Amino acid sequence: MKYIDKVAKNISNNTIIPYEDLPRYDLFLSQVIDYLNDKFEGENYTNNIVQNYIKNEVISKLEDGKKRGYTKVHLTQLILLSYMRPILTTEEIKKVFGLAFNEINNGEDDIISWEDAYKIFSDLQKNSIKDLMEKENFNEEKFQSIVEDMHLNIKGKEEERIMVFFVVMSLICQASAIKKLVQNIVNNYEVKEDK
Repeated sequence: MKYIDKVAKNISNNTIIPYEDLPRYDLFLSQVIDYLNDKFEGENYTNNIVQNYIKNEVISKLEDGKKRGYTKVHLTQLILLSYMRPILTTEEIKKVFGLAFNEINNGEDDIISWEDAYKIFSDLQKNSIKDLMEKENFNEEKFQSIVEDMHLNIKGKEEERIMVFFVVMSLICQASAIKKLVQNIVNNYEVKEDK
């Protein structure tokens, strides 16, 4: 359990790049790809993926005629997208962005700025692991009692392995429930036009 607590604290401290640390200068597409793949383990961004997100209006298009056209806003959009990709479909991501930014290629109709959205997400992300670890349903005594209730005659490393197994299963249950809830909200929330 100490290992899990240590991992959780490490993730909490290194979850997202602070907005101020994002590159200040416009980037070429190859630089954007390298940056994202370097910063996000397990991601495999390619030129085609990013260009398809632009073509499908998931992220905003480049300003006409700019070779180094990928701005801090594009990076912000792609980083937020990186967190959503494992949970939501492309269409669902478009709906989520549409809630705060209306038409993706028209910055004048944004309800909030991309910078504010990113900073709020960053704060939420930093606190989510901490909040999860502090939840009553995520404590060592709970898993210890499960092992005891099963009348397993195990101690030491085997007991630790079983408790880690239960922690992982508990997290999977929570992640699955959260994913279903998010998808249901995104797919069933309708933006009503002001009259």
